[in-house]
Amino acid sequence: MKPHLIVFAILIAGFIIYNFFFQNGDDKTNTVINIAYSSILFGYISFMAYSLLKKMKK
Repeated sequence: MKPHLIVFAILIAGFIIYNFFFQNGDDKTNTVINIAYSSILFGYISFMAYSLLKKMKK
């Protein structure tokens, strides 16, 4: 489970760094990128939950 948390922390850090330093000038494009990145983060959260439940079942 620890490697999953490290990857998740890197993804969160990348999201924060993008929003502070590398925002796109166009607001619509920036919103699309933020929505896509957030979807990836929530998908990874669900993957971590699924793998934890699978591990607890054993």
